Amino acid sequence: MTEAPPAPGRSKEVMAVLPGLMLAIMLAMLDNMIVGTAMPRIVGELNGLEYFTWVTTSYVLGTTVSTPIWGKLGDLYGRKNIFLGSIVLFLVGSALCGMAGSSMFGGTEHGMAELIAFRALQGLGAGGLMVNVMAIIGDLVPPRERGQYQGIMAAIMSLAMIAGPLVGGFITDHLDWRWAFYVNLPLGGVALVWLFFRLHLPKHRTEHRIDWLGATVLTVGITAIVLITSWGGQAHGYPWGSWQILSLAGLAVVALALFIPIERRAAEPIMPLHVFANRNFSLISALGFLLGFAMFGAISFIPLFQQIVQGSTATNSGLLLLPMMITSMIVSLFVGKAITQTGQYRIYPVIGGAIMAVGMWLLSLQDVNTPSWQTGAFIAVFGLGMGFLMQTTMLIAQNSVEQKDLGVASSASTFFRSIGGSFGVAMFGAIFNNRLTDTLSDKLGPVAAKQVGSGGAGITPKALEQLPPQVKGFFLDALATAIGSVFLWAAVVAVLVPVLAAFVKHVPLRTGAPSAAAPGSEKAEPLTAAFE
Repeated sequence: MTEAPPAPGRSKEVMAVLPGLMLAIMLAMLDNMIVGTAMPRIVGELNGLEYFTWVTTSYVLGTTVSTPIWGKLGDLYGRKNIFLGSIVLFLVGSALCGMAGSSMFGGTEHGMAELIAFRALQGLGAGGLMVNVMAIIGDLVPPRERGQYQGIMAAIMSLAMIAGPLVGGFITDHLDWRWAFYVNLPLGGVALVWLFFRLHLPKHRTEHRIDWLGATVLTVGITAIVLITSWGGQAHGYPWGSWQILSLAGLAVVALALFIPIERRAAEPIMPLHVFANRNFSLISALGFLLGFAMFGAISFIPLFQQIVQGSTATNSGLLLLPMMITSMIVSLFVGKAITQTGQYRIYPVIGGAIMAVGMWLLSLQDVNTPSWQTGAFIAVFGLGMGFLMQTTMLIAQNSVEQKDLGVASSASTFFRSIGGSFGVAMFGAIFNNRLTDTLSDKLGPVAAKQVGSGGAGITPKALEQLPPQVKGFFLDALATAIGSVFLWAAVVAVLVPVLAAFVKHVPLRTGAPSAAAPGSEKAEPLTAAFE
């Protein structure tokens, strides 16, 4: 039975700040896309090919480490100032990245080291962008009305993923690579000014005690996990059984073991353990990990298939992702509107997980003869599943906690998805490399396979053209087989998403802003009670 529609909420306040929030989302999503496209030019000028992966790793590390901390700081000190602070930090990091290796810092001699350090600083700021946008929507809009706004944000994220490679390609071809970072400054400046004057948030009184010990231990644990997933089994890293990886694994386990009792004793824990006592919150956290594992771990192989196997250019490969982004954007808007109108949300993660698993399975069926239009149809199915999932999981996480823990809920949802993505990239990368090497060894022999495939490293269209026609055919077939194996395993992981989602309990979305009462209460709180 359809629930009664919600009473009008603070839509005027949300619409006043929506442009600024949209710009912040664009900043967070565009940056990696643009920088990734410009990386070959950056590496060439700064002479740092052997360290180029650290440009990404340092950014991911900064983002992942800071995500839960930004969320908690927003809960303690108020979302507005913390959010504006994260934007400023991101912009300072962006400006410094653009100046890395310039005459201001003594030339290109240490340019790569400077860029890695500045990217880490930029990542620290980026960690607060996405988390605070979702938490701010949670502050301004009651859960029942929240879906439509989060659907808009999901649509903006999809649009940014489309625009990123195109903007990056234009900058790489027509401007200095430094504009890959400087482009953030006008966008971020407008967002900063807009939000400074337009953003007005509810005020909550809490004790200002930062859990520095918990934050430190959590940072050590996250750093160890990210380094394991970045270095383990990689050509630029260490074997999985090496002492470096095993030491990091031991450090991560010790940090987690220490973190739990620290949080139990902390007056204001950085990650309150009591939120995990809520069934829905724990399920959604686990679901977010699986979602990140399957989605981010596998999606990175779609451009590889399009560019190497199907022969698309880098720019065209970005355009070929349009079907996935368009279906994701349309479904996100539809689901957000439907949740607001009906109050029903439980079925959407189940549907989304099932469709995403089907999309992964379809992608696993591809071979060297698969046409581009068919790949487009398969990734459109994949995008359809994403649209049902991305913002619905955030909504359920936020609806499972009290208002004082809203930042924690938002950051935890993003955090578990990011950690899942890190593990997914590492695991699927290992599967891809092993499958490619095994298939090439069967066709060409171990020695030739090592020379041709190099464990999957250094694959470029230009290098491919240097191979003899028969060897090239074997290589493309092996590459398609290896990528198909990645998507097949991703489908297996994705199947667990609807299974977990089926156990989510339907708790009516509150039509008033959450109060200190236990979450899940069916009695709506007066919307004005939480605002001054």
